[in-house]
Amino acid sequence: MTARSELGRRWRGHRMAVACGAVLAVVVVACAFGPLVAGAFGIDATTIDTALGAAPPSRAHWFGTDALGRDMLVRVMIGGRIAILVGVIATAIATVIGVTYGAIAAYAGGRVDNLMMRVVDALYGSPAVVLLIVVMAITGARSLGALLAWIGAISWLTTARITRGQVLALRDREFVEAARALGASPGRILARHVLPSAAGPVIGYATLVVPQVMITEAFLSFLGLGVQAPLASWGTLVTEGSSQIVVYPWLLVVPGAVMAIAILALTFLGDGVRDALDPRAR
Repeated sequence: MTARSELGRRWRGHRMAVACGAVLAVVVVACAFGPLVAGAFGIDATTIDTALGAAPPSRAHWFGTDALGRDMLVRVMIGGRIAILVGVIATAIATVIGVTYGAIAAYAGGRVDNLMMRVVDALYGSPAVVLLIVVMAITGARSLGALLAWIGAISWLTTARITRGQVLALRDREFVEAARALGASPGRILARHVLPSAAGPVIGYATLVVPQVMITEAFLSFLGLGVQAPLASWGTLVTEGSSQIVVYPWLLVVPGAVMAIAILALTFLGDGVRDALDPRAR
């Protein structure tokens, strides 16, 4: 049995992950193309109809409308674009930082490794989200780019530890020794030989970071430090709905339910990817 077929067999064996992958695919496709389809029928997220106001879900507006008469279905789909974008890009930033840091620490070894990992331990001991809130409040950074960079900057610690453990297990293997004997530089050995062999657990964990990042973004949006108007994410929609839940409950229930479904699907999908790529994690 080839490695690819074995990977596919382990993936299909995780039925919950397969089902959640299908659910997540529906959510992603709806967020990507749903607003375009709705626009073809004359429905968008910006048209204000004060005469309609906050209307409950109906045949004309499946998720209802907000206080300004804007269609909530389209707003949720556009908010999903921002939330998923934040989750994927911030996770990519965290993965690059964590992999680079952990690989250098493990391959250097000795005092360098000890010093670098003590820095990670110190950062683990600090409340990262609180630190992020303080930094964002001091700098006044409110752009989407700054939000992606700051969230990515606090989410790399576990990735660094996982990468370090994998590199420590691989750096003295025969194929690495052979590369050293042939005169390969440390950077080439890491990039061409060690890190590809350590990619499975790292990728598996990265899929679990995405929902964590989305929750962090939603929390920051709840505090007013997340995505700023005119952009809107699921976090900002939940924040808006929470202030009107008594009168217009669908304004909170709808985006909150969609966000919860997406985060749960991502979590189970991440479990499946991790198990498929690293059977030892079972």
